Amino acid sequence: MARESLDDLFAFRAVARERSFTRAAARLGVSQPALSQTIRDLEARLGLRLLARTTRSVAPTEAGERLLLSIGPHLDGIEAGLETLTALRDRPAGALRITAPEHAAETLLWPTLERLLPDYPDITVEVVTDQSLTDIVAGRFDAGIRIGEHIEKDMVALRIGPDMRMAVVGAPAYFEGRRRPERPEELTAHRCINLRRQTRGDHYPWEFERRGRALNLRVEGPLVFTGLRLIRSAALAGFGLAYLPEDQVQDDLTRGRLERVLADWCEPFSGYHLYYPSRRQHAAAFAVLVEALRYRPSGP
Repeated sequence: MARESLDDLFAFRAVARERSFTRAAARLGVSQPALSQTIRDLEARLGLRLLARTTRSVAPTEAGERLLLSIGPHLDGIEAGLETLTALRDRPAGALRITAPEHAAETLLWPTLERLLPDYPDITVEVVTDQSLTDIVAGRFDAGIRIGEHIEKDMVALRIGPDMRMAVVGAPAYFEGRRRPERPEELTAHRCINLRRQTRGDHYPWEFERRGRALNLRVEGPLVFTGLRLIRSAALAGFGLAYLPEDQVQDDLTRGRLERVLADWCEPFSGYHLYYPSRRQHAAAFAVLVEALRYRPSGP
């Protein structure tokens, strides 16, 4: 195959992995019509149809799957090799993709990026917020952020934040005329505001622990959101009980806008960690971000 067709192979890989010409074009920085023409030209040269197209989806054909399996590791290696050359630059450069829960992105990742990026103008970062434990290899992320105890064993896990606690809270108006729960099981008699995990599509369970006894509950209520800020807003408005990170509602508790229940069932747990594959070779830009995120406890 002609050497100049290497760009076409990168284009094919992007479409096959994204299952979308629109998303692949955005990732490659080209127009969708130009990308479509590139794929048609590649198919014409090979004499094979590589992608099955419908009005709603794009998927590799059998030939496309074989080509993707054959060239994918080699193209990944080319990209990794080029990225390592950035270490020879005066300043690290490159594009990073990070997946993180909304709370971690707002309280840890963004404050770090806000301090870091002005000193490294050649580093670009894409942050994708998602509550689920994302497969960062399949999603082609450089790293993810999740609670430490939820990270798979084959990943490198770097602590980037302190221990955390959750809080079950409700507005004073919600508790009027209602008995406050004293045990997690009593939440079945209450209106609870749920968080939906976008990747899985289910509701995030409310996790409790007391004196070594762990308990996970599925709760019911009138509202379901995919983000924590709206859950807090709904709780403040009196629509039900919310299960939120303690630091997110501490000011509301201090000012009496929210009241807490089941505090003795919400023990501290391992906080946020950055996780990434142990075998992947990372560029200098990633090393800079890792060092900036590394948790350094204050005090003696």
